[in-house]
Amino acid sequence: MSLVSLRARFAHRWSSPAGYREVLQLALPMILSTGAWGFLLFFDRMFLAWYSPEAVAAAMPAGMTSFALLAFFIGMSAFINTFVAQYFGAGQYAEIGAIVWQGMYLSLLSLLFIVPMYFLADALFSAVGHSAAIQELEVIYFKTLLYSAVFQVMNNALSSFFSGMGRTLVLMWVSLLILAINLILDYVLIFGHWGFPEMGIHGAAIATNIGIIAGFFTFVFLIISKGNQDKFHTLKRWHFDVSLFLRLIRFGLPNGVRLFIDMSAFAAFLLLVGLLGTLELVASNIAFNINALSFLPMVGMMVAVSVLVGQRLGQGEPELAERSVWSAIHISFVFFTILGAAYILVPEFFIWPFTQQGGLDGLDGSYDLVVILLRFIAFFGLFDAMFLVLLGALEGAGDTRFIMRSSFLLSFLFLILPCYFYVQSGTATVTLLWLIITLNIVAYCALYYWRFRAAGWKKLRVIRKL
Repeated sequence: MSLVSLRARFAHRWSSPAGYREVLQLALPMILSTGAWGFLLFFDRMFLAWYSPEAVAAAMPAGMTSFALLAFFIGMSAFINTFVAQYFGAGQYAEIGAIVWQGMYLSLLSLLFIVPMYFLADALFSAVGHSAAIQELEVIYFKTLLYSAVFQVMNNALSSFFSGMGRTLVLMWVSLLILAINLILDYVLIFGHWGFPEMGIHGAAIATNIGIIAGFFTFVFLIISKGNQDKFHTLKRWHFDVSLFLRLIRFGLPNGVRLFIDMSAFAAFLLLVGLLGTLELVASNIAFNINALSFLPMVGMMVAVSVLVGQRLGQGEPELAERSVWSAIHISFVFFTILGAAYILVPEFFIWPFTQQGGLDGLDGSYDLVVILLRFIAFFGLFDAMFLVLLGALEGAGDTRFIMRSSFLLSFLFLILPCYFYVQSGTATVTLLWLIITLNIVAYCALYYWRFRAAGWKKLRVIRKL
């Protein structure tokens, strides 16, 4: 195929409906929004690495455990994105305010789970068996994060109001606000600058809490603006709608279970790695936090694909929905190929920030181990990118029951159980544990590709007809 022909095909795919331009217009603000969280985690862990190896070792297992325990409610409330997208595509604007309110009521139910977990934290991390120093920090970080947990769940419901309609620039600016607040407070509270006491990992958690709560009030202020009230009934439809709430549970519950399974499996993986030693846990935490710079932007692409598919299905255009997915896959492959090459060719660029201010001192071999783990990420990143796009497509259609069943099968039976028995054997190495999670991601990608190609998702709808 000639260069002229390739350029013509690219130009056509760029400007045509569901082409690259349409996908990027919606996805770029979402990529920057979720990417901001990637930068936040990167710098948060970097500061903690400067503070002490034990602090950075404790932060990710405790943080992921906190998120995993909320994942059921986060997954259900985030599924409002699909409802909003399909209502918006179908022109049923008055229903949008109603579904967001049902998400808020659903979010409040998470308190029934959050409060008991606060009092069970010591027993939970004691049962894992990490060193006493790391265990103490894990409990502090975990308990402190729970103070903002219900706001974190509600933020997913509120952000779906904007993402479902494709108003992703709003999410980008709110995310950047949260990022700025969190980073400034991280620097101040972890190290004790500007007259504040030195609080270490406790200060990092407080900074996260303040950022999340600030995001919540920003979302509320924007959603109840007069324009949104008039068009989407964001205050008029505040009442509890039993029928709509149950419909949210019907379609959102499998998504909540899926996210809970996936996040619990990942948290369990980190906890199992921690049983090998502080060196392995620190290196894995740093590698995963570097990976967040690529993974979290792809979560933004996943949300964008979910919106595009939901809107196109709401408009009765399933073929354009499928075309959007393929456009997103092409873009994602280019992004991950470039970043994966950088992980292999210049790993020191990504690791260097963690080595400053005495970071990684006393952990001989940690630098070389992170280099090895980044090679795993460079390989499985392409499969992860495609999986996330396909996940967004199936979520946008409402194929949540398949997603839930496949998550249980692959996360527990083909990730956690093999890792658990391998660690219990007493011969486990961190590189072979990472090989298991790599194969798990490849399996996810293959299964979701099969489901997408089967095309049954094109007939699904989550919204009720008016």
